[in-house]
Amino acid sequence: MTLQDVPLVGGPVRIAGAIEVEPTGQGLVLHRLPAAARAQMPDDFIAMCEQQPAGVRLVFRTAARRVELDVRTLRTVSANRPPDGLDGPVPPAARYDLLVDGLLMGQSVATEHGAYRLDFRRGTAVVDDGPVATVVFDQLPGRDAEVEIWLPYNEITRLVALRADAPVTPSAGEQGAARWVHHGSSISHGGNADSPTGTWPVVAARTAGLDLVNLGFSGNAVLDPFVARTIRDQPADLITLKLGINVVNHDCLRRRAFLPAVEGFLDTIREGHPTTPVVVVSPILCPLVEDRPGPTEIDPASPPDAPVFRTLGRPEELAADKLSLGVIREALAAVVDRRRTAGDEHLRYLDGRELYGWPEWETLPMPDLLHPEARGQQHMGERFAALLPGLV
Repeated sequence: MTLQDVPLVGGPVRIAGAIEVEPTGQGLVLHRLPAAARAQMPDDFIAMCEQQPAGVRLVFRTAARRVELDVRTLRTVSANRPPDGLDGPVPPAARYDLLVDGLLMGQSVATEHGAYRLDFRRGTAVVDDGPVATVVFDQLPGRDAEVEIWLPYNEITRLVALRADAPVTPSAGEQGAARWVHHGSSISHGGNADSPTGTWPVVAARTAGLDLVNLGFSGNAVLDPFVARTIRDQPADLITLKLGINVVNHDCLRRRAFLPAVEGFLDTIREGHPTTPVVVVSPILCPLVEDRPGPTEIDPASPPDAPVFRTLGRPEELAADKLSLGVIREALAAVVDRRRTAGDEHLRYLDGRELYGWPEWETLPMPDLLHPEARGQQHMGERFAALLPGLV
């Protein structure tokens, strides 16, 4: 059957997991923060993160055997990487996952791409736009089925066109599912997961049957008020906040400022969700900064294709009110305990080491000393789904 164009906006396709869809000359830009929040973003680092469609998927029904998705993608290149000031390597093509009736049926990639050349130290970027690439899925069964195309969590992906060789109709999938809004760091964004459905929030959402909105922003979970306002204004049946590691990474707060910042973040969310279950999740185990503060950085002596992180902080600096993960966990637990005592009975605390602790460190190591690898992401998602009934 001849491939037919399928409208991406105003038609049968649901773009799930995105907060706003912006038409541009380069295609549809998928945003995970609304325009008001984007106007307050401090740099190009978070601008990149919020455009990377972690947790975003196209959902529809079809009896097609072949579906094609035209995209323009931007792969992240670390510009001016120390010590020599040269650009880092271009990462390999990220995967798109095809699910049919909830089962992974195929994967594909966009072979052509542009580059988002980000200077992480300065937070500035230069964009080199690339050509349109066609992502092909020809593994569909040719019977009426629920179809999901999960987009890469680590490439900016602008949607240009969708085609199928059979009619496409709206999906009934996820209708009535509880809507889960999650905020966190690079580990929640995707970290070292091997595909978009392998990130721990997606694993947990699919296991628990939740409709996920993933507001994980690599390196940018630092209690920004515009993120709290975004969560406040989103429909949600469950809210989870995985807080702390990026505050240490950037060494951007002291204990004196961290405690009221957490309180204010929660106050803002509660303005829109006074009784919605909220789970505050502390950092997972990271021996690098368990008992010493940040800032952390890529060790300039590590290979460009196998970077390893290090911390510049020293244990004795904790006496000067700096934050380690141990201090972060103590502070988060204290905030939650105080608020529960004051009457917020729908607030819970989860120690992140319940998801990834010393046993996981031994069996599912962190190659870069900061992020679990793909098996660790899978484990975290399964573990969170198992713990969730006791938290809500």
